[in-house]
Formats: sequence, structure tokens, C-alpha cells
Amino acid sequence: MEVQHIKMETTSTIESPVLDIIESRRSLRAYSGMPVEEEKIKSLFEAARWAPSSMNEQPWTYIYATKEQPELWAKIFNTLSEGNRIWAVDAPLLIASFVRTKHIRNGVPNNAARYDLGGANAFLSLQATKLGLNVHQMGGFDKVKLVEDLNVPLDEYEPVVVMAIGYPGDADKLPENLKQRETSPRVRYTQESFVRNKSF
Repeated sequence: MEVQHIKMETTSTIESPVLDIIESRRSLRAYSGMPVEEEKIKSLFEAARWAPSSMNEQPWTYIYATKEQPELWAKIFNTLSEGNRIWAVDAPLLIASFVRTKHIRNGVPNNAARYDLGGANAFLSLQATKLGLNVHQMGGFDKVKLVEDLNVPLDEYEPVVVMAIGYPGDADKLPENLKQRETSPRVRYTQESFVRNKSF
């Protein structure tokens, strides 16, 4: 059987109308260091709270820390990869996101949990953009260390993503390679690359 190679083309232009908040969202690395107000932190989690989930299980759990809680903040920060620590050190808010791996109602493994957490994190990110905040999600962290340092019961929870959140800062303060990525246009695959109106 002949393998069909898909041509994946990219563009930095918006191909069809989207909400302004989607168009303006970025995953920046430069933070001002200004604290995130408690009311705005609550607003982020309220957005996540109203995300859809399979069987309305809402299988997400968050542990957050601000720089005003240096011990807890450091426990999350110290699990980040070296590449992420370079810039995340200025983020005033860190959030570790977890999934509950089993359904509350019957203890059966929840195969949709990670998908649902992704949706909740997307809602949280868009709410952050609306509030003038930046969210940068990271998969580059030591899961074992995070579990140990935060006393996570592994039979119930699994760490998935850590988020750095804060007000956008000065990109000139970043190392040159990161500064370039910070200021370059966002690039995405074209719809033609991943949307089909026919079978394979």
C-alpha cells in the first residue's frame, strides 16, 4: 500500500474570522514581574470550572503559587527544565495542572481526563488573555519531582502541564534566541493541511 504524504503548509495570517481573543492570544516568555491580583486568579479558575468534560466529570485539579508564597512557588519552579527556568523565573504565578485519573462515581479509569484538562486549560488561557495576562504552558518539567515535592497521591492524580502566568514584559530582557521567537509572527498550519471533507 502506498503511503500518502501530506503537504503541511504554514501561514501567519488568519484564514477565516475568529474571536478577537483567539487572534490576540500568545504564549510569551517575557513577564513584567507585576503580581497577578487574587481576583484575577480566581477568574482564571472560574473559566476552567465551566469548561465541558466527559460525563461532566470535571477531572482537573490545580495547585497554584504566587511569588508571595516563595516556598510553594519554588517547589513548582524547581521542577521546570533548564530551558524553561531561564524565562519562567520572572513569572509571578505558576500553576501545576493535574488530572484525576479515575471517575469519582465508580473508580473506573477516565480515558477522557487528559482531553478534558486540555479544554479547561484552553478556557483558562483565553480568560487570561481577556484579563491582559499571558499564559505559557509547559510540558518540560520533572513529573517525578513535582509529585514528590507537592505530595501528590499518584494513585489518584497525574501531572500534565505547568503554566507560567503574568503580565507581558520586555522581550529585550530575554536571551537573543528567545527574543527572536517572542517577537516573530505566530505561524500555524493552514486549514488545508489538516481539514478534510472526504475520507483518506
